[in-house]
Amino acid sequence: MRVKIDSRSSVCLFQTRTESARVTSYTVVMATKKTASRSKKPRKSISRDKKRAAQSLLVGNPAPAFSAPDQEGKLHALRRYRGQWILLYFYPKDDTPGCTKEACALRDEWEQFEKLNAVVLGVSIDSSASHLKFSQKYQLPFPLLADPQKKLVKLYGAWGKKTFMGRDYLGTRRSSFLIDPEGRIARIYSEVVPGAHALEVLHDLQALSANE
Repeated sequence: MRVKIDSRSSVCLFQTRTESARVTSYTVVMATKKTASRSKKPRKSISRDKKRAAQSLLVGNPAPAFSAPDQEGKLHALRRYRGQWILLYFYPKDDTPGCTKEACALRDEWEQFEKLNAVVLGVSIDSSASHLKFSQKYQLPFPLLADPQKKLVKLYGAWGKKTFMGRDYLGTRRSSFLIDPEGRIARIYSEVVPGAHALEVLHDLQALSANE
């Protein structure tokens, strides 16, 4: 027995299936895209602790507490210098041109820092042994703190991306923090000129001391 099917009904049925297939396909594609976009969400590059530390590095805020060994293995902690001004300066590497110029300029003005009741603490990721050689070679009168684990440079935001001759890399940014006798950040120096930094800090120290 032959059954006749109306051609229009057939076309209608075909169109319905086609539209249904399109909707199903669209739904599947959209679901796939959503799943892919969810899986591609970037991870947080900065932890909450690092964000908090970065937010705390503001003039007037308490300086982050630290403890690190110097060139002779002696520990230095922020609380130890309560009642004194502190120049905490970060530099890239021992016995390199810019770092040597900065350290020697601070050495030459050391007596002026002492008169203003200020101590100088240098920090780099070099070892204590490297610091000792550097200190002895240039007769530096102040401690150099060793931070090979990069805890202190990261705590003070001195570790990050740098560019040299078109090449990007991670390293210690030359920067300094002037901390007042109450343990608060008084000045932040993010653009440091090695040979002029000592006089720059002394000028600020004199002005701040006069206002105490």
